[in-house]
Amino acid sequence: MEDKIYGLLGRKLGHSYSVSVHRMLGNNAYRLYELEPDDLGSFIRQKNIGALNVTIPYKVAVMDYCDFISPEAKEIGAVNTIVNRNGKLFGYNTDKYGFEAMLKNGGINVEGKKVIVLGSGGAGKTADYCVKHLGAKEVVTISRSGKDNYGNIDIHYDADIIINATPVGMFPDNGKSPVELENFSSCCGVADMIYNPLRTKLLLDAKKLGIPFAGGLIMLTAQAIKANGYFFDTETDEKTAKKKADLLAKEKENIVLIGMPGSGKSTVGAALSLLTGREVIDIDKIIEQETGKSIPQIFEECKEKGFRETEQRIIENEGKKSGKIIVTGGGAVTVDANYDSLKQNGRIYEIKRDISLLSTNGRPLSQGANLVEMYKKRMPMYEKFRDVCVENNATPEDTAEKIRRDFFENSCY
Repeated sequence: MEDKIYGLLGRKLGHSYSVSVHRMLGNNAYRLYELEPDDLGSFIRQKNIGALNVTIPYKVAVMDYCDFISPEAKEIGAVNTIVNRNGKLFGYNTDKYGFEAMLKNGGINVEGKKVIVLGSGGAGKTADYCVKHLGAKEVVTISRSGKDNYGNIDIHYDADIIINATPVGMFPDNGKSPVELENFSSCCGVADMIYNPLRTKLLLDAKKLGIPFAGGLIMLTAQAIKANGYFFDTETDEKTAKKKADLLAKEKENIVLIGMPGSGKSTVGAALSLLTGREVIDIDKIIEQETGKSIPQIFEECKEKGFRETEQRIIENEGKKSGKIIVTGGGAVTVDANYDSLKQNGRIYEIKRDISLLSTNGRPLSQGANLVEMYKKRMPMYEKFRDVCVENNATPEDTAEKIRRDFFENSCY
């Protein structure tokens, strides 16, 4: 395997988790190959190509270089897997298997439904093919310049299912959605083929509206398992896709700590770091580093409004990262927008401590404040943000262990 090229071919791959998945499957030679369009032909003609996955924007273009294309990939009109067999390139589409696994995992049934597919590229072609074969009543492809486009999308507000097959909302451009979901009053299912972040804005909007949704991590793992079968002529065990997705989610998901000022978030975060080996991102410390001022100074000079604006910007940026421990300030929950930034890649824990034990040193809003009243006011906000509430009335190490155990037992995709 050492002298063969295995990996993912695309133009920009900073978002990709494919290496992690394929190494879970035993392929340690798997790499990322970023290419400009002019270099595609010379790269793919190399004699030492073993096998490749293909992503944006080359799923259609690579078909010109394949000696054989599977009937399924031909019908879809896109190839995402290429295998070199004795100098001949064989093209397949394993996205179909991943896409169907994603819908199944999310409990999304397209049969008899009106489906809109956002995007007309290789991923959109796969989605279009799949939902038609799964019995959708009507399938409409929304593109930037086609007959059905974002300028007249309002005529399709009656759609039952929405599928995002565009890169809108993908890392590093998190926090964007291709559509305003609340306009689709009949929507009963949303699927997003993006897997980084774990939960796009489109999916978080669906969550808030109570609409069943499915994200792209299951699709990534299921199609990778199928592709690995083609790579090495092995049997494909598609039942392992959910297990691999859960393992990958645990690796990539952040542990986010919220809670009252002085509840011990920083201390618990440090203890968690020792337990898990994860880096701690302390939002207050980053604010102090960036501004060159202490938190009390910022409050004195910029008031709470100025502090919250800086805090929101930093949370938005840090929330894009993965596999970290993020420690927030006590008032981060007072800004609604911070929820999406923290939840997109995170499992959120409220650290709750007896009010009488809360430290007030260096905490401007706690100085001379009625902390009981402050907590009463903030309690609904903590409840809205949190996935789990953890008592921190014993030692930080005990609290950290509770969080570690919950995270690895219950964090799943």
